[in-house]
Amino acid sequence: MTPPKPPGAADPQNDGRGQGDASAQNKSAIADVNAEGPAPGSTATHAGDPVQTAGLQREHLRRQPAQALMGRLHCFVLDCSASMVGSGALARAKGVLLALMQEAYRERDDVALLCFGGNGVQLRVSPQRAPAWSDAWVAPIGGGGGTPLDRAVAHAAQVLHGARGREGWLWLLTDGRTREQPGRPASAHTACVVDFDTARLTLHRAERLAQHWQAHYWTADDGVGW
Repeated sequence: MTPPKPPGAADPQNDGRGQGDASAQNKSAIADVNAEGPAPGSTATHAGDPVQTAGLQREHLRRQPAQALMGRLHCFVLDCSASMVGSGALARAKGVLLALMQEAYRERDDVALLCFGGNGVQLRVSPQRAPAWSDAWVAPIGGGGGTPLDRAVAHAAQVLHGARGREGWLWLLTDGRTREQPGRPASAHTACVVDFDTARLTLHRAERLAQHWQAHYWTADDGVGW
């Protein structure tokens, strides 16, 4: 059985012969169309006449502004609850946070920082360009109390909504020790969860939240970055 020819392959039996006949047929067909005159509804043109394009108006040619995103806004949401403090996870999370802010500085991205715990949700750093060193922001952060995760994520959604053309990244640093499982904010172009549940009996709630969000996921022992 002869295998089928791929699209556009030459016919070896034709090998260019008969092309003159095909060309002559095409010319004859064009001549017949010209002889019949313009098609109904079209405008005939002659040498020197301006070209008329039916249905094309000036507004059709207006250039649409580009919607390209300029840079990134990283909104870091830090769990400062009692469980994070008691396990030592808050200290580790602050170290990871400093490294991520340093990476944002190298990329010339913007950052924002939300902390949540017994004192509710606090916007510690409003959206701004990442500084060369963020220790003055991170070192004073303390913790304790409950884990108002729903409110923290809702506040982060508002921060990212005001990203003004920047790509919104949501970073959640938590041990996940709460029953609250908020949805992923629509304003988060990219979501990332860093899991600090290092207890002997882990609950895997942060991991399940990352799966629910279809987010990037790391544990505290992984190398975190983008």
